[in-house]
Amino acid sequence: MTVSTPGDTFDGVHAHAGHGFLHSVESGAAVDGPGMRFVFFMAGCQFRCLYCHNPDTWKLHNGRRVEVEDVLAEVGSYAGFLKFAGGVTFSGGEPMLQAAFVGAAAAAIKDRYGLHIALDTQGFLHGTVADEWFDNIDLVMLDIKQIDPGKYRVLTAQPLQPTLDCAERMVRLGKPLRIRYVLVPGWTDAADDVARMADYVAGLGPLVELVEVLPFHQMGISKWDRLGLDYRLRDTPTPTPDETHAAREVFRSRGLTAA
Repeated sequence: MTVSTPGDTFDGVHAHAGHGFLHSVESGAAVDGPGMRFVFFMAGCQFRCLYCHNPDTWKLHNGRRVEVEDVLAEVGSYAGFLKFAGGVTFSGGEPMLQAAFVGAAAAAIKDRYGLHIALDTQGFLHGTVADEWFDNIDLVMLDIKQIDPGKYRVLTAQPLQPTLDCAERMVRLGKPLRIRYVLVPGWTDAADDVARMADYVAGLGPLVELVEVLPFHQMGISKWDRLGLDYRLRDTPTPTPDETHAAREVFRSRGLTAA
């Protein structure tokens, strides 16, 4: 079963290194990697997650066209602070939809400012780039949205395996990992699913520095309504603090750090 979204089409991969499409930026983010982050939210995503809180990022060409020098200028005035307080995160949307441009921008930021660079991705498109593409990425924040392949496809409209392949590739490349797992009542919170996810993540080894168990919220519902999209999780509750704590404890029981 796949999920179709009314009135929505996928723009395709953006393969140009010279320019990209930027949805928005955030200059003082505290939840998008270690420390304080300057976050580039890239436009475009080929996933259609039922719980997406930023459906306005789905369309690639709805973003603002930028060049690498624009990215350098955006982060430049913060670079001295970020050098010691955090770094830069490429998020989205899905930044690997614009891998050529993100790779060029990351290389330029690293060369000019020497900043820590994180990539927040679902990993589906990792196979479109060579190993060297990750040389300037210091941390991969990998969203694994479900561990059951059938449930994953219903939830995201895409297959799971490329994301798992990405996780294992990052281990091979020696890249530090943060795993992000959104706890959605009725969709990802079943005890067996959480346990299987914890077993899988523990098997990735010591490069997993943190598992972020993120409680589902309804803050994106107004965007779905504004875009005229059918939001299927309108009646889904936010997990209680006790439920979120219990899920984190499952990961901790495997020797993982969870927050």
